[in-house]
Amino acid sequence: MSLHDNWPPGTDRVVLPETDSTLDEARRRFGDLASPLWVLALNQTAARGRRGRPWVHPAGNFAATYVAPMHADPRLLALRSFTVSLALHDALVGLTGRAEPFSLKWPNDLLLNGGKLAGILLETMSRGGRAAGLSIGIGVNLAQAPGAEAVEARALRPVSLLDELGARITPEELLDALAPAFAHWEGVLVREGFVAVRDAWMARAARVGQPVTARFGTHELTGIFETVDAEGQLVLSADGTRHAIAAADIHFGA
Repeated sequence: MSLHDNWPPGTDRVVLPETDSTLDEARRRFGDLASPLWVLALNQTAARGRRGRPWVHPAGNFAATYVAPMHADPRLLALRSFTVSLALHDALVGLTGRAEPFSLKWPNDLLLNGGKLAGILLETMSRGGRAAGLSIGIGVNLAQAPGAEAVEARALRPVSLLDELGARITPEELLDALAPAFAHWEGVLVREGFVAVRDAWMARAARVGQPVTARFGTHELTGIFETVDAEGQLVLSADGTRHAIAAADIHFGA
């Protein structure tokens, strides 16, 4: 049985040789979308990451967006960063047969041997001025990692799956593993609630119990990474106070 035989029922897919950005492609298709869709592009000409930062897409890397109509509180939509992180982790563990090199970094990164292998970007989709869906953009350095000049100061070093593990995985192979894994964790979220998802995410999290620095613009807070709370916020302990952080750039170390 091939991995494609496990494709989740009711979910569509499209594989494009090239597009500007899978996130932009998903937005263009959302107006007529009736069911969930995975958009995979073998090349992107204008990819982007968080806060509009450029995302480098060397040949052979993975670039896909999951887009679906969803009628829920935007705060609940944001919890999908955890379900897709878990799915990506589990898909790569399954494809490589290795669990120990992979870990998760709040809120939306997958690490390999401590370097950044993948990033995730969530965008709310609107219809008639109201939140009506969600797109989740995912970039994974399967074949090549961008150079250090392509990342911000203090950011983790980018790594690729091929360089770190010698594993050759195509974008299509990863999509075939990722889609059912995401459907599984979505099911857990719906049936059991966020606590079950959070517990699984924490079991795969990097730097629990260690110092991390949260940066909000020009302000920074350094503390011990304790946990993720019931709202999906990062909880840091600093100077005897517990701080719940909803959004920030996270840097490892003091």
